[in-house]
Amino acid sequence: MQMPPARVGMTLEDIETPALIIDLDAMERNLRFMAQAVKGTLVKLRPHAKMHKSPDLARLQMAQGAVGVCCQKVSEAEAMVRGGVPDILVSNQVVGDAKLIRLAALSKQAKVAICADDPIQVERYSAAASSFGATLPVLVEVDVGAHRCGVAPGQPVAELAQCIERAPGLRFAGLQAYQGSAQHKRQPAERREAIQSAIAQIRESLQALEKSGLACAWITGAGTGTYRHEIASGVYTELQVGSYLFMDADYARNLGEDGRPVHEFEHSLFVLATVISRPVPDRAVVDAGLKAYTAESGLPLVHDLPGAECVRVSDEHGVLKLGPDVPLRLGDRVMLIPGHCDPTVNLHDWYVGVRKGRVESIWPIAARGAVS
Repeated sequence: MQMPPARVGMTLEDIETPALIIDLDAMERNLRFMAQAVKGTLVKLRPHAKMHKSPDLARLQMAQGAVGVCCQKVSEAEAMVRGGVPDILVSNQVVGDAKLIRLAALSKQAKVAICADDPIQVERYSAAASSFGATLPVLVEVDVGAHRCGVAPGQPVAELAQCIERAPGLRFAGLQAYQGSAQHKRQPAERREAIQSAIAQIRESLQALEKSGLACAWITGAGTGTYRHEIASGVYTELQVGSYLFMDADYARNLGEDGRPVHEFEHSLFVLATVISRPVPDRAVVDAGLKAYTAESGLPLVHDLPGAECVRVSDEHGVLKLGPDVPLRLGDRVMLIPGHCDPTVNLHDWYVGVRKGRVESIWPIAARGAVS
């Protein structure tokens, strides 16, 4: 872990760059907006901690009503429990006896659940849970259209749920039904159609479970791009939203019913960079490249600087194309909006929380590199 790039009380101009910045006012408005979206409904928030990798931020989400968090890896779950988060769903399959032993041990310290899509996983989960005298809640993951993990809807769901119920140390807890491919479909009709299809497949699975004599009170999924559809579905009981807290450049490309980009949530996560070169009038180079943000979802946007565009990146450099009226000088700071917040966060050790240009909080990214 590197030293923090800032100290509480510093101004934005004093922060060492590149640095991962949170606009605290914007993030808090995002927190409140999502909490308000589920208020008065039967749907709970279980935000995805794979996005921010921070128990500090997870606790802020729980203070706004979240029931717990999701993680994708056992090591992420361990970091959350160490940081005081008491309720975790590992919304993924785990293979490997050493990892499963760690998970079973963790379930003695906090509420921990896991997903399965294969009887072999169930067998190994059972062995690990039994070795610790634990009872591990297991959700059946249903492939509702993402075509990644998950069993087919309907009878295969019921068969795997029965397998879980029979296994010592396990209990069937519900369904994992995340339609990930719907989140970044640009047109609202495409997102709506994808979630309607997912809902139909969940209903088919619930019918099969009912016929087999199994109740299912926990149906979790959803994301920042489609959460309103899941709230209105009548079947989802939880939202696994993640990016709403920070937003990123790729989510900003999703369109609403009016044909304009959706702006329910604000950009609150930025990579602060310094201009280190002005070789020609229409070009500036900053000290933040691919080791400070990822580019698989597109290049970062330059925040609040009209006429400046990031056009090329390399390991340590970002090249900005400048219009004739952009007054950037050597040493000036720019704020970059990452294309994809999740992997960008995983490149940094610290969040620097800023309010009105002044550093207020410094939080370690405790689960950085937690990929096991």
